[in-house]
Amino acid sequence: MTVSTTPCCASRPERLIRRLLLVLLWLPAVLLADHALLRQADITLREEGYVVNADIDFALNPRLTDAVNRGVSLYFVTEFLVERPRWYWFDEVVIERRLNYRISYHAITRSYRLSLGSFHQSFDTLDGAVRTMQRVRNWQVAERSALADGESYEASLRFRLDTAQLPKPFQVTAIGSRDWNLSTEWMNWTFLAGMPLSR
Repeated sequence: MTVSTTPCCASRPERLIRRLLLVLLWLPAVLLADHALLRQADITLREEGYVVNADIDFALNPRLTDAVNRGVSLYFVTEFLVERPRWYWFDEVVIERRLNYRISYHAITRSYRLSLGSFHQSFDTLDGAVRTMQRVRNWQVAERSALADGESYEASLRFRLDTAQLPKPFQVTAIGSRDWNLSTEWMNWTFLAGMPLSR
Protein backbone atom coordinates (compact mmCIF):
# COMPACT_ATOMS: atom_id res chain seq x y z
CA MET A 1 0.00 0.00 0.00
CA THR A 2 1.32 3.38 -0.98
CA VAL A 3 0.67 6.37 1.19
CA SER A 4 0.97 9.81 -0.34
CA THR A 5 0.74 13.09 1.40
CA THR A 6 -0.06 16.47 -0.06
CA PRO A 7 0.38 19.80 1.66
CA CYS A 8 -2.86 20.71 3.28
CA CYS A 9 -4.26 24.07 2.37
CA ALA A 10 -5.05 26.57 5.11
CA SER A 11 -8.24 25.93 6.99
CA ARG A 12 -11.29 28.03 6.25
CA PRO A 13 -10.95 30.22 9.39
CA GLU A 14 -7.30 30.94 8.57
CA ARG A 15 -8.20 31.97 5.01
CA LEU A 16 -10.94 34.27 6.30
CA ILE A 17 -8.54 35.88 8.77
CA ARG A 18 -5.94 36.44 6.04
CA ARG A 19 -8.53 38.03 3.75
CA LEU A 20 -9.82 40.21 6.56
CA LEU A 21 -6.30 41.43 7.34
CA LEU A 22 -5.70 42.27 3.67
CA VAL A 23 -8.96 44.21 3.53
CA LEU A 24 -8.12 46.10 6.73
CA LEU A 25 -4.70 47.06 5.36
CA TRP A 26 -6.19 48.16 2.03
CA LEU A 27 -9.35 49.88 3.30
CA PRO A 28 -7.85 52.99 4.97
CA ALA A 29 -6.12 54.03 1.74
CA VAL A 30 -9.40 53.72 -0.14
CA LEU A 31 -11.42 55.58 2.46
CA LEU A 32 -8.92 58.43 2.66
CA ALA A 33 -8.33 58.69 -1.09
CA ASP A 34 -10.83 61.51 -1.58
CA HIS A 35 -10.86 62.87 1.94
CA ALA A 36 -9.34 66.09 3.15
CA LEU A 37 -7.04 66.43 6.15
CA LEU A 38 -6.72 69.25 8.63
CA ARG A 39 -2.98 69.80 9.09
CA GLN A 40 -3.24 72.37 11.87
CA ALA A 41 -5.69 74.77 13.44
CA ASP A 42 -5.61 77.33 16.23
CA ILE A 43 -7.69 80.07 17.77
CA THR A 44 -5.86 83.24 18.77
CA LEU A 45 -6.87 86.35 20.68
CA ARG A 46 -6.17 89.57 18.79
CA GLU A 47 -7.20 93.17 19.41
CA GLU A 48 -10.31 92.75 17.27
CA GLY A 49 -11.29 89.48 18.97
CA TYR A 50 -10.71 85.77 18.41
CA VAL A 51 -9.42 84.63 15.03
CA VAL A 52 -8.94 81.15 13.59
CA ASN A 53 -6.10 79.97 11.36
CA ALA A 54 -6.00 76.55 9.72
CA ASP A 55 -4.23 74.57 7.00
CA ILE A 56 -6.32 72.07 5.04
CA ASP A 57 -4.86 69.42 2.75
CA PHE A 58 -7.19 68.32 -0.05
CA ALA A 59 -7.39 67.94 -3.82
CA LEU A 60 -10.34 67.75 -6.17
CA ASN A 61 -10.71 64.32 -7.73
CA PRO A 62 -11.32 63.98 -11.52
CA ARG A 63 -15.13 63.82 -11.05
CA LEU A 64 -15.26 67.13 -9.15
CA THR A 65 -12.78 68.79 -11.51
CA ASP A 66 -14.84 67.72 -14.51
CA ALA A 67 -18.02 69.03 -12.88
CA VAL A 68 -16.47 72.48 -12.34
CA ASN A 69 -15.13 72.60 -15.89
CA ARG A 70 -18.60 71.79 -17.20
CA GLY A 71 -20.11 74.75 -15.38
CA VAL A 72 -21.28 73.18 -12.11
CA SER A 73 -20.52 75.38 -9.10
CA LEU A 74 -19.03 73.57 -6.12
CA TYR A 75 -19.73 74.74 -2.58
CA PHE A 76 -17.43 74.15 0.37
CA VAL A 77 -17.79 75.05 4.02
CA THR A 78 -15.39 75.36 6.94
CA GLU A 79 -17.31 74.88 10.19
CA PHE A 80 -16.07 76.03 13.58
CA LEU A 81 -17.54 75.47 17.05
CA VAL A 82 -16.56 76.51 20.56
CA GLU A 83 -18.27 74.70 23.42
CA ARG A 84 -18.15 75.15 27.17
CA PRO A 85 -17.96 71.77 28.94
CA ARG A 86 -20.71 71.14 31.51
CA TRP A 87 -20.57 68.11 33.79
CA TYR A 88 -24.30 68.21 34.57
CA TRP A 89 -25.67 68.55 31.02
CA PHE A 90 -24.67 68.67 27.35
CA ASP A 91 -21.85 71.04 26.49
CA GLU A 92 -22.98 74.59 25.79
CA VAL A 93 -22.30 75.88 22.25
CA VAL A 94 -20.80 79.35 22.70
CA ILE A 95 -19.60 80.07 19.16
CA GLU A 96 -20.81 78.55 15.89
CA ARG A 97 -19.45 79.91 12.61
CA ARG A 98 -19.36 78.87 8.95
CA LEU A 99 -17.05 79.99 6.17
CA ASN A 100 -18.79 79.36 2.83
CA TYR A 101 -16.89 79.07 -0.45
CA ARG A 102 -18.11 78.69 -4.03
CA ILE A 103 -15.91 77.73 -6.98
CA SER A 104 -17.23 78.28 -10.50
CA TYR A 105 -15.81 78.31 -14.02
CA HIS A 106 -16.46 81.09 -16.54
CA ALA A 107 -16.04 79.79 -20.08
CA ILE A 108 -15.95 83.25 -21.71
CA THR A 109 -12.99 84.47 -19.64
CA ARG A 110 -11.60 80.95 -19.13
CA SER A 111 -11.09 81.68 -15.48
CA TYR A 112 -12.13 80.19 -12.17
CA ARG A 113 -13.95 82.32 -9.64
CA LEU A 114 -13.72 81.75 -5.91
CA SER A 115 -16.44 83.46 -3.88
CA LEU A 116 -16.29 83.95 -0.14
CA GLY A 117 -19.40 85.84 0.93
CA SER A 118 -19.42 89.08 -1.04
CA PHE A 119 -15.68 88.78 -1.83
CA HIS A 120 -14.74 87.36 -5.24
CA GLN A 121 -11.36 86.49 -6.72
CA SER A 122 -10.50 85.14 -10.18
CA PHE A 123 -7.81 82.56 -10.95
CA ASP A 124 -6.29 81.30 -14.19
CA THR A 125 -6.23 77.75 -12.86
CA LEU A 126 -8.43 75.61 -10.64
CA ASP A 127 -5.40 74.75 -8.50
CA GLY A 128 -4.98 78.43 -7.65
CA ALA A 129 -8.53 78.62 -6.28
CA VAL A 130 -8.07 75.38 -4.33
CA ARG A 131 -4.79 76.58 -2.77
CA THR A 132 -6.57 79.70 -1.50
CA MET A 133 -9.21 77.56 0.26
CA GLN A 134 -6.49 75.42 1.83
CA ARG A 135 -5.26 78.33 3.98
CA VAL A 136 -7.68 79.89 6.45
CA ARG A 137 -6.10 83.03 7.83
CA ASN A 138 -7.34 85.56 10.41
CA TRP A 139 -10.95 84.39 10.28
CA GLN A 140 -12.64 86.39 13.01
CA VAL A 141 -15.07 84.16 14.85
CA ALA A 142 -15.90 86.13 18.03
CA GLU A 143 -15.37 89.29 19.98
CA ARG A 144 -13.21 89.07 23.09
CA SER A 145 -16.22 89.43 25.36
CA ALA A 146 -17.74 86.21 23.96
CA LEU A 147 -15.33 84.07 26.05
CA ALA A 148 -14.33 84.44 29.68
CA ASP A 149 -10.58 84.91 30.18
CA GLY A 150 -8.92 81.93 31.84
CA GLU A 151 -11.87 79.61 31.26
CA SER A 152 -11.38 76.32 29.40
CA TYR A 153 -13.27 75.71 26.13
CA GLU A 154 -13.47 72.95 23.53
CA ALA A 155 -12.85 74.02 19.90
CA SER A 156 -13.84 71.95 16.84
CA LEU A 157 -13.14 72.55 13.16
CA ARG A 158 -13.87 70.70 9.93
CA PHE A 159 -13.92 71.31 6.17
CA ARG A 160 -16.25 69.65 3.65
CA LEU A 161 -17.91 69.77 0.26
CA ASP A 162 -21.47 71.00 0.83
CA THR A 163 -23.48 68.68 -1.41
CA ALA A 164 -26.78 70.17 -0.16
CA GLN A 165 -26.11 73.24 -2.33
CA LEU A 166 -25.48 71.28 -5.53
CA PRO A 167 -28.15 71.22 -8.27
CA LYS A 168 -30.78 68.56 -7.51
CA PRO A 169 -29.57 65.96 -10.07
CA PHE A 170 -26.09 66.13 -8.57
CA GLN A 171 -27.44 65.83 -5.04
CA VAL A 172 -29.01 62.50 -6.02
CA THR A 173 -25.75 61.37 -7.65
CA ALA A 174 -23.77 62.39 -4.58
CA ILE A 175 -25.72 60.09 -2.25
CA GLY A 176 -23.44 57.17 -1.40
CA SER A 177 -20.82 58.22 -3.96
CA ARG A 178 -17.21 58.42 -2.77
CA ASP A 179 -16.41 60.87 -5.59
CA TRP A 180 -18.70 63.46 -4.00
CA ASN A 181 -17.67 62.79 -0.41
CA LEU A 182 -14.87 65.27 0.28
CA SER A 183 -14.60 66.00 3.99
CA THR A 184 -12.21 66.15 6.91
CA GLU A 185 -12.84 64.63 10.29
CA TRP A 186 -13.60 67.08 13.08
CA MET A 187 -10.41 68.38 14.68
CA ASN A 188 -10.97 68.96 18.41
CA TRP A 189 -8.76 70.72 20.93
CA THR A 190 -8.99 72.43 24.31
CA PHE A 191 -7.83 76.00 24.89
CA LEU A 192 -7.92 78.63 27.62
CA ALA A 193 -9.61 81.88 26.61
CA GLY A 194 -7.11 84.70 26.41
CA MET A 195 -4.26 82.21 25.99
CA PRO A 196 -3.74 80.99 22.38
CA LEU A 197 -2.94 77.31 21.95
CA SER A 198 -2.11 75.74 18.56
CA ARG A 199 -2.84 72.22 17.48
